[in-house]
Parts: sequence; C-alpha cells; structure tokens
Amino acid sequence: MYIDKNSIVIDGISMGDYITGVTYEYHKLWGSDTGRNSLDGSFNGTLKGVFPKFVLKFRRLTKSELELLEPILDSAEQTFTYYDPKLQMSNTIKTYNGDWQIENNGFVSETRKNGAFEMGFIAKKKR
Repeated sequence: MYIDKNSIVIDGISMGDYITGVTYEYHKLWGSDTGRNSLDGSFNGTLKGVFPKFVLKFRRLTKSELELLEPILDSAEQTFTYYDPKLQMSNTIKTYNGDWQIENNGFVSETRKNGAFEMGFIAKKKR
C-alpha cells in the first residue's frame, strides 16, 4: 500500500477523487511538567501522546460532490482510515474536524465549481 491521497477513506468514502493532496502531521502533547531547566537549559517532561492530524486539500467541487461530502465536513466525528507508517499498515481512527469554508464566485452547479479549500482532521485519541 502507498501513502497517498487514495489511501484516505472517511466514513466509507474514498477521498482520492476529491483531494489534490494531504499533509500528514504528528503533534506531540506534553504534560504540564514539561519545560527547560533555567539553570542548565535541559529539557524535561512527560510525553502524553502523539496525535495525528491530516490536512486534506480539496479540489474545486461540483454541486453533487459538495453535497456528498458535506455530511462529513459538518459531522462532530468521523471514521478516518489512512496508511500509518509506524504500524506499516492501514489504520482506522476516530477524528474530529474544525470549521470549513468555501469560496463561491457564482452559482455552484454540475459545470461551475466552488473554490478549492483545506480542512484538518485530528485524531481523538493518541496514536
């Protein structure tokens, strides 16, 4: 399996046809005991976990494509499948996402499309 846009599936819908790319981010969450020692500059702390975040770059979508994806974009939780290089296999996790917006310089139809946009999907639990 390749790590590419076709390996992303959200709520059973393959994203490969709707996105132009993906940024894979792996954010570390540190405990409150974390910081640098003011005397010697050493770094200490407790790593609480690594939380994957995926920023999908959606291409310009038609009206029917937007209507298909809108329930995913508006939902509080998604079932997100991706290739995990740590596990060396496909992995399914629960994610949440932020707000989304599109630019519409006219009427979106089957021939006219909205502007491209990006959206982040963040793991609800640590990796």
